[in-house]
Amino acid sequence: MNREPTKEVFLSLVLKNKGIIIKICNSYCRNKADREDLAQEITYQLWRSGKSFDTDHTFSTWMYRVALNVAISFYRKEKKSETVISISENEVAIEDKNDGSDELEENINLLQQFISELKGLDKALMILYLESKSYAEIAEILGITETNTATRISRIKDKLKQKFSTVNK
Repeated sequence: MNREPTKEVFLSLVLKNKGIIIKICNSYCRNKADREDLAQEITYQLWRSGKSFDTDHTFSTWMYRVALNVAISFYRKEKKSETVISISENEVAIEDKNDGSDELEENINLLQQFISELKGLDKALMILYLESKSYAEIAEILGITETNTATRISRIKDKLKQKFSTVNK
């Protein structure tokens, strides 16, 4: 590690990259209260882990790594306490938007729904993949090998294709 950024620089970097937090919270949480809790926990963990930020790497990569790790832990805790699967607010909103929409929008909504049903690491992989991150970047963010990244993404894509083919029959 080179040096720890100052408080002001650190806060400006977090604000500049707040879209990462929003995207991850929306992908991992079903309701607004949970999204707010997760965003607060991610921000806290970013602050707490600030000393581990290596200025030789990009801040957004480090931020993705911390945020996804917190989200995956949050998701696992939520899954353990969950006994009934209910329709999320996002799915209801998606259904409302589909009235009279074209096939592309419907497929995008289905893709979002299918990704929201994935397990923690698989969901993180697809979020980063859809962000057009390279396999090398995804591997660095998630702390896995590039080969593992490519293999898992390929398998997830196959699963998603199967789900689409089942729905479109």
